[in-house]
Amino acid sequence: MNIILLDPENTIADGLFALNSRQQTHISKVIKAQSGDVLRVGVLNGKIGEGVYEPPSEGRAGYIHSLNLPTLPPEPLPMVLVMALPRPNMLKRTLHNITAMGVKDLYLIHSAKVEKSYWQSPVLQTESIQQCLLEGLEQAKDTIMPNWSLIPRFRPFVEDQLPDLLKNKRGILAHPYLAKPCPIDIQQPCVLALGPEGGWNDFEVSKWHEAGMESVHLGDRILKVETVVPVLLSRLYPA
Repeated sequence: MNIILLDPENTIADGLFALNSRQQTHISKVIKAQSGDVLRVGVLNGKIGEGVYEPPSEGRAGYIHSLNLPTLPPEPLPMVLVMALPRPNMLKRTLHNITAMGVKDLYLIHSAKVEKSYWQSPVLQTESIQQCLLEGLEQAKDTIMPNWSLIPRFRPFVEDQLPDLLKNKRGILAHPYLAKPCPIDIQQPCVLALGPEGGWNDFEVSKWHEAGMESVHLGDRILKVETVVPVLLSRLYPA
């Protein structure tokens, strides 16, 4: 946790925010802050700076006050990420990665090679996804929560929603076959589509191409989703 993210819903008074139990544990056991210490904080979906810490006492939660928030959050990646739903244990790690790297628009989509049982996982509960995204923000010292959607049907998304998403953006389909090398530092917004570990099937690839997406690859090696995400993002938009 590289920043304490203060949720406006936990406002006690103007400029005074209660800490949740997870934040309090981190501050007490990791930072080991004392009353009056100045900590790095940010307001969720707002600015970043510093605040003064006060520990819990007499049944009252710990809180942050006297905020000084002069800094804007990091610039987001100019990308819409469309990702075939990974297996649940991999999804958590992937959500951390993409949020820490600045993705702000995410669609988790069904594919022929995505097991239907994945859609029943507790990891897809709103609270679980939001927590993963929050931890990615804390890692990256960011405050802006990504927008995300679950898309359980492939074809309606590609035919009906994708054309609007592609307006004024480059469409890039991560697919290792009959593809050209992935470009570097593309200098323009894009829609990036990542398939499941088994890859997109022929029908899905044809639908992506009909919509205007171009297939790219990263070489002969087939990488896991949690690996290919940071590789592709850092290649398309190097820091």
